[in-house]
Amino acid sequence: MKSTLFFLATILFFPLLAFADDDHHEGSKHLPVVTNETYKNSCGSCHFAYQPGLMPSKSWVKILDEPNAHPGGDLSLDEKTKAEIKNYLTQNSAEYSPSKKSKKIMGSIGSETPVRISEIPYIKHKHHEINQEVFTRKAIGSRANCIACHKGAESGIYDNDDIPHGS
Repeated sequence: MKSTLFFLATILFFPLLAFADDDHHEGSKHLPVVTNETYKNSCGSCHFAYQPGLMPSKSWVKILDEPNAHPGGDLSLDEKTKAEIKNYLTQNSAEYSPSKKSKKIMGSIGSETPVRISEIPYIKHKHHEINQEVFTRKAIGSRANCIACHKGAESGIYDNDDIPHGS
């Protein structure tokens, strides 16, 4: 009797574990929040501290290492700070992120090395129906100002229903 119960429990319970495991591997639809204080303080002092999962590691490396690659100009970082930021961004970049959005970003870029999140094909597609004049509004300023429309961006939430009406 015990072996029959164990057999039935095995047949009924293990498939449920497999489904739970699949859900875990698919990833969250939200991006992990920024956790590195050096990155937040150094980069976030000039602009929104984008989640590392929004770009592949090769993009972060290019922005940090190549002169004039950073869209906002010179980074003015000392080598220790730069190394810490690079380490954080590359270890948490899109190819290593558990986020579904990061996986979609990686699937859309091919061999490209974008230095602007707004250049990523997946991101461009998600914003393609928005009139260009929306991004030039004083309250928004540019496509790079994610937090102007995505109020949950700092928490890694970029859902359409997170965008306030009128944005």
